[in-house]
Amino acid sequence: MNAISTLGLDLGTSSAKAVVTDTGGRVLAQASAGYAVSSAKAGYAESDPGDWWSAVRACACEAVQATVRAGGARPAAIGLSGQMHGLVLTSADGEALRPALLWADSRATGALAAYRRLEPAALARLANPLAPGMTGPLLMWVAEHEPGTYRDARWALAPKDWLRARLTGEIHAEPSDASASLLYDVPGDRWDLDVVGALGLDAALLAPVLPSAGAPAGHLTAAAAAELGMPAGIPVAAGAGDTAAAALGSGIGLGDVQLTVGTGAQVLRLLAAPASRADAGVNLYRSATPDGWYQMGATLSAGLSLNWVREVMNASWAELYASAGRPGRPHDPIFVPHLSGERTPYCDPALRGSWTALSLADDRTSLLRGALEGTAFAIRDALDALLGEDRPGEDRPARLRLAGGGTLAAGWRQLLADVLGLPLYAVDVPAASGRGAALLGAHAAGLLSFDDIAGPLAPSAGLAAEPDPAMTAFHAERHARFRHIVSALRLTGEGAA
Repeated sequence: MNAISTLGLDLGTSSAKAVVTDTGGRVLAQASAGYAVSSAKAGYAESDPGDWWSAVRACACEAVQATVRAGGARPAAIGLSGQMHGLVLTSADGEALRPALLWADSRATGALAAYRRLEPAALARLANPLAPGMTGPLLMWVAEHEPGTYRDARWALAPKDWLRARLTGEIHAEPSDASASLLYDVPGDRWDLDVVGALGLDAALLAPVLPSAGAPAGHLTAAAAAELGMPAGIPVAAGAGDTAAAALGSGIGLGDVQLTVGTGAQVLRLLAAPASRADAGVNLYRSATPDGWYQMGATLSAGLSLNWVREVMNASWAELYASAGRPGRPHDPIFVPHLSGERTPYCDPALRGSWTALSLADDRTSLLRGALEGTAFAIRDALDALLGEDRPGEDRPARLRLAGGGTLAAGWRQLLADVLGLPLYAVDVPAASGRGAALLGAHAAGLLSFDDIAGPLAPSAGLAAEPDPAMTAFHAERHARFRHIVSALRLTGEGAA
């Protein structure tokens, strides 16, 4: 075991994870602790940052103690990863003034009208499709509906930036999360003060932006160190949004396309220079490296919808995944998984789901398999938008990298390969976002360069599923029907264009 280790703290939507790695990138210990996401009204999604801190404290202590028991040293640096978008409003000293508003919150849908009135050049600088769960629209909602809180606020922070303030006592932003706020000039790589002013927001709420996710962002305070069981004064990295941190932790390189399946699903590819496809519902953000970018197609409807189906049908995860082993039939019902709206390619928070073409020939297994198939179709929509399937001549990758805890079942992997029409290569890395965060901590401490991280520390990927040409053709016909059904749902008022 290397004598030096670093700690990655990953602040997720419903749980925090702590990952300790050595300077070779090997995971030495990991732990997690959960917290609630509350929804007082339909479309609301909030968490108490105090619960975040309690979870971070618990899992960090557990992971660090496990490392020490195994003969390792306490971590020499900390890096961060966190759920993207959202909003934490704080006082000058970083204390949260209200529960955090999360990326899944759609209450600010009305604020998007002000964005649509921006000049075309301003929208081009934002370089992203409009979504209500981004920091900008959420901040506009607070300004309108909770003016007292807005007036009292000193800082408007991304979730992991709030956590960093709790660790260091310093207030900063960094490019990977800032570029996902709808308040950022993405090609210019800075806060877009003209847009902020046009939206009627106070630019003084925006924290100074550090150069990159791996930049030093302060040191662990004595008070925070005592709670985490770590040495005071160790360096803390700026950190990155969870998708950027996961890309770093899983070793994705230029030319690769990676699919990550969890509560939602994301398909992404790294870019050497910014290139917007906002018209297709594709996001463009800064990566965790000092000069990188990535495009991302995101679907809300992966594990979230599958879990809903599982609970409604009183099925275990094993039973759900086992249904993928039954061959599909032309008359099987088609499931649309957009139970809480959808991002890529529709950018429609009002879109809803359905089961279509049910018959007496259907049974429990056909419904469960249909849920997996429909979720795969939603991922296919996001992948097609990312790859520019509407732009003939663009290259399609020869394979797709596969990451995330939602893709371990062999039958589910095979169904994904058949629907997507690409071989899937699974990346063998646990807790990719936490690993990426730990590597950022090592970089901030001067222990690793980004060349080290992207080169010898990149994990291997092995073949997980090869598409069956006959099944790919079968699913292509059903995917076309799926797209027709989604269009019909939008036209009949179950979604809003």
